[in-house]
Amino acid sequence: MFLEQGIKSQNKFWLYLIGSILIIIASFIGQIPFSVAVLFKTFTGKEVMPTDNAAIMKIFEPNLTLFLVMISFAFAFAGIYFVVKYLHHQTLLSVTTARRKVDWKRIGFSFSIWTFFTLLSFVIVYLTSPENYVWNFKLIPFLILVVVGSILIPIQTSTEEYVFRGYLMQGFANLAMNRWFPLMMTSLIFGMMHIFNPEVAKMGYIIMIYYIGTGLFLGVITLMDDGIELALGFHAANNLIGALLVTSDWSVFQTHSLFKDLSEPSAGLDVILPVVVIYPVLLFIFSKKYNWTNWKEKLTGKINVVEISN
Repeated sequence: MFLEQGIKSQNKFWLYLIGSILIIIASFIGQIPFSVAVLFKTFTGKEVMPTDNAAIMKIFEPNLTLFLVMISFAFAFAGIYFVVKYLHHQTLLSVTTARRKVDWKRIGFSFSIWTFFTLLSFVIVYLTSPENYVWNFKLIPFLILVVVGSILIPIQTSTEEYVFRGYLMQGFANLAMNRWFPLMMTSLIFGMMHIFNPEVAKMGYIIMIYYIGTGLFLGVITLMDDGIELALGFHAANNLIGALLVTSDWSVFQTHSLFKDLSEPSAGLDVILPVVVIYPVLLFIFSKKYNWTNWKEKLTGKINVVEISN
């Protein structure tokens, strides 16, 4: 029923195009503080005007950069709320879940289990190649990172989930009237959104397997569970725990994390393993816990046209 909640006669696909543009505009407005700060620092002669995105990310102290960048997602989230309520005349709950209210236990379980997998994976990698990591802990900067990250990173990840697994998934369902097309389109767009990340430049386009595969995994658990709660928890854990645990000079964000990765990035098992091994394990765990059945119909079946009042 999750996709069906967005199926309304007035929800033409062109409305989703307009809505997407409005959300992007809201995000751009949220980027103004960061842009103004960069211009101010360069025009006052304290820094040379950065020539690429990587240089921009290093112009300020990491915690300040994280704060300024994440502000844009708060604006984008406000844009999502505005578009869903006033353009589509739906509630935010209707693009969150088919349940009567948000299931916070699902979010917490997904967050916890992916935190466990992340920590376990890091321990294994660290014990295998300890020479690639140095202890990066500094008490005050780390505590600031914990506070800023715990507040703003979930806003960032939730915004992305509401856009891709919520808003756009229902939008593509309106267009195609089936389930496989929204699943594939949102996965591809989600993956392509990361194409300008510095990791892609360092590792090559093979890393897109990971990004698109992650989008596919998040789409599958959304359709099977009739809501984005599990995706919300997973995505928040992935970004927050990653930011607190390890950083590197070539990642999107340089943070005051516990460890710093000194290795030269390369695309290997760490790109393929999550998609072909770890994600299927998670799907098995979720399916047993939440009694998922009828996979083919939920992932590839047609949409039942039911007008639902929100």
